[in-house]
Amino acid sequence: MEMKKRALVSVSDKAGVVEFCKGLVENGFEIISTGGTAKALKEAGLEVIGISDITGFPECLDGRVKTLHPNVHAGLLAMRSNSEHMAQLEQLNINTIDIVCVNLYPFKATLESGADFATCIENIDIGGPTMIRAAAKNYQDVAVIVDPEDYDKVLEELKAGGVSLETKKYLQYKVFAHTAVYDSLISNYLASQLGITFPDEVTFAYKKAQDMRYGENPQQKAVFYHEQLPRKSSLASATQIWGKELSYNNINDANGALELLKEFGSPAVVACKHANPCGVGTGESVFEAYMRAYNSDPVSVFGGILAINGTVDEVTATEINKIFIEIVIASAYTCGALEILESKKNIRLLQIDDITARREKTAFDMKKVYGGLLVQEYDESLISGEDLSLFTTPAPVNTTVLDSGKEKTVYGLGVVTERAPTQDEIEALLFNWKVVKHTKSNAIVIGKKDRTTGIGMGQTNRIWAAQQAISHAGGKAKGSVMASDAFFPFPDCVEECVKAGITAIIQPGGSIRDKDSVDACNAAGIAMVFVGDRHFKH
Repeated sequence: MEMKKRALVSVSDKAGVVEFCKGLVENGFEIISTGGTAKALKEAGLEVIGISDITGFPECLDGRVKTLHPNVHAGLLAMRSNSEHMAQLEQLNINTIDIVCVNLYPFKATLESGADFATCIENIDIGGPTMIRAAAKNYQDVAVIVDPEDYDKVLEELKAGGVSLETKKYLQYKVFAHTAVYDSLISNYLASQLGITFPDEVTFAYKKAQDMRYGENPQQKAVFYHEQLPRKSSLASATQIWGKELSYNNINDANGALELLKEFGSPAVVACKHANPCGVGTGESVFEAYMRAYNSDPVSVFGGILAINGTVDEVTATEINKIFIEIVIASAYTCGALEILESKKNIRLLQIDDITARREKTAFDMKKVYGGLLVQEYDESLISGEDLSLFTTPAPVNTTVLDSGKEKTVYGLGVVTERAPTQDEIEALLFNWKVVKHTKSNAIVIGKKDRTTGIGMGQTNRIWAAQQAISHAGGKAKGSVMASDAFFPFPDCVEECVKAGITAIIQPGGSIRDKDSVDACNAAGIAMVFVGDRHFKH
């Protein structure tokens, strides 16, 4: 039998498919198609061979079965260079299929629409993945297109004599990348439906959003991938309204600022540098919050990133423009503020409407290590209004005598000192506890109830972090409170607090030497509260 040039076309995304099929026909191809695609092609005046004419079997089960047939898959998988394969096609009266143009049922769009479980399952494609995988396996003989962006390239090569082997290999790669992402979305959705948090095997679906000039350093190449399913209140969902593209470091640093900002409800401004907060302020207005954040550390904020959970107005924009700021991320901007900020060529302006939206339960904190991946839940723990009794209730104390004859004192949660914190100190402790949670360990944050005054981060021991925070605060340390992301192993941090005039401390507790720190606080009249949860951030 004479083999005819045939293309099988069945797409859910019909953008450009009519023009592509017209080009195939001009190059001598017959078009095989199914369902809605066949209808669209016929309405455009193209001759179409129905899939049932190829299989000799009607489409059935509401379209669930239409291309799953030997007459289709033998035509896809037969190796043209294998004489036995071709002889079998001749014997079975099966024609080869040389081009497959298929994109899959819109499972991702169905998820995003909030559809119910049954609808999502019905939008899992079976025949499509089977066809494109079969065609891709036989790449040397079949060109398989899953992305409309590749239509023009295929037509150009057909006009020049045929699709090149190099292009067929590229199209083969795109098929398996496409089905891997498709299956990843399905498997992760099913895991979430079953409440499986950490499956035995896992894949994640991402899409390239941006090629970067370079990575963390100029000698490193880098790209930015977005999750396939957009997340609210993320940099992937941000709209950039001014400035050049974000760099690798910009995105990493901005993410640190954004994560901390989510902890605040009232107008808040987070100034961030190298993914660490350098100044945080809240207020009755965005302007007031900005000034408090700026004055927390006017040196480090230069060249930093601002995250703002409100509308930037003209007066705030004027203050921001007095220094060099890399990026401003805000809920919104007034027209006047944009005009002021856009007078700076090198500033980048981003807008996230739902900037403080909480994370979805399916979001995880991931860190790549060489040869593996660390995955954990996000640290969502934070003292809530229900926990405020911790600041007024004496902690339970258990003292035992060890075999060595030494006493061991173990404290529960609550006020561990003779003096409980005042109401102003409680508000300040809560504020700074939010900040230390998002500061790289070892971390110490000191401040008031509406601003930080000094931040010490990323130190290899806690006393250095405390000394760094106090040094940065200078005279502003007096009357501040201190938050520590983990327990004090020695009383030396308290001793530094005494010298600086710090009046209250919040920390997890749990050191075998807790009593030494408690005794030092009592001697100086400092209030200290143990809250249990540790907030290491590496």
